[in-house]
Amino acid sequence: MIEKSLRYVITCLALAWIGLSSASAAPIPESERIPVDLRRTTLVVRDIEKSIPLYRDALGMKVIYDQVIGGTTRLVLLRANDDFVGVLGLMQRLNLTEPSPAPTFHKAKPGEHILVFNLKDLDIRFEKIRTTPNVTVSEAPKRIDYPGVNGSVIPVLFSAIWDADGNFIELNRIIGTPAGTEPGR
Repeated sequence: MIEKSLRYVITCLALAWIGLSSASAAPIPESERIPVDLRRTTLVVRDIEKSIPLYRDALGMKVIYDQVIGGTTRLVLLRANDDFVGVLGLMQRLNLTEPSPAPTFHKAKPGEHILVFNLKDLDIRFEKIRTTPNVTVSEAPKRIDYPGVNGSVIPVLFSAIWDADGNFIELNRIIGTPAGTEPGR
């Protein structure tokens, strides 16, 4: 507990000293923690081999688990900057007897999801993402100004794609101060 708090303080001091203006993952102070962690989001995919190149190669996530479970399911877990929270799972059912429906490429509707990734190097990395097999581009990077508190603006470099299974994914680079991190909040 003390080690986590000390690590948090050191991280905050380092970020303040460096003066980073872009969003970074950081632990929540102990006084604000709740007894729940969102560990992972798992996408059920048609073919893991078609899905992995986007997440592992283009986005740079690290594979931390790749196993066949019970002979019927393959599960691959990938992480960005934390192996406890924010992990992405890709799960393929190996013994389906009926064909999976073809993916559809549309913006998410109620009951569907949107994955959001923050990429500090989006402007550089987007070309690799765009040319990854089985990726469909919805919107190339462009600046969008989101409303912030007290009439402020949160500038974001926004882009969107679909993966091989039609999952809608936002790829952003926060240029300003991220929502919820303004002073006095």
